[in-house]
Amino acid sequence: MEEELSPEQEKQIKKLRMFKIKGRDKRGRKILRIIGKYFPARDLSVDVLNRYLEKKIFPKLERPFAVVYIHTEVCKSDNFPGISFLRSIYDSIPVTVKQNLETVYFVHPDLQSRIFLATFGRFIFTGGLYGKLKYVSRLDYLWDHVRRNEMEIPEFVRDHDEDLEYRPMMDYGMESDHPRVYGEPAVDSSVGMYSTRCIS
Repeated sequence: MEEELSPEQEKQIKKLRMFKIKGRDKRGRKILRIIGKYFPARDLSVDVLNRYLEKKIFPKLERPFAVVYIHTEVCKSDNFPGISFLRSIYDSIPVTVKQNLETVYFVHPDLQSRIFLATFGRFIFTGGLYGKLKYVSRLDYLWDHVRRNEMEIPEFVRDHDEDLEYRPMMDYGMESDHPRVYGEPAVDSSVGMYSTRCIS
């Protein structure tokens, strides 16, 4: 039996500020911003989240739109709900919403997320979504595609982006496919530790 969404649960999810529909990209598409760090993987059930999305998010996505997913400071133990959870959420998305989703900008991907998506992405995200994923290593490259003055970016994301100025990057710019993960230039051990600091 599916879990109903109570007013308290709705208020709690809204307070977390995980999802926000605001602004447009440079092609005029509405933006759904998702902040991974705010996702309480241990405390939120798939049924409750599905109910929230059905009630508050999906009805607002009746036209072509893009997602900006911000991966900054996501830790596996706190913010990653698991493969079955992700698949359940994806399967519950209405067909029309999947069709209207044209691009997913994945901001600040780390090595772990790249490997995960390269390994499981095609199996979890069927129906063409995997091919809509664009890695964006820096905010400056996001602004090439999204209207900067219409997008709210949390301070911790800006701070992380600034920090990247002083560290070598696996990638610069934006990529559209995952096979290049295996052809990335080598990075020194300090960068590896920095990129995967939340994996342990």
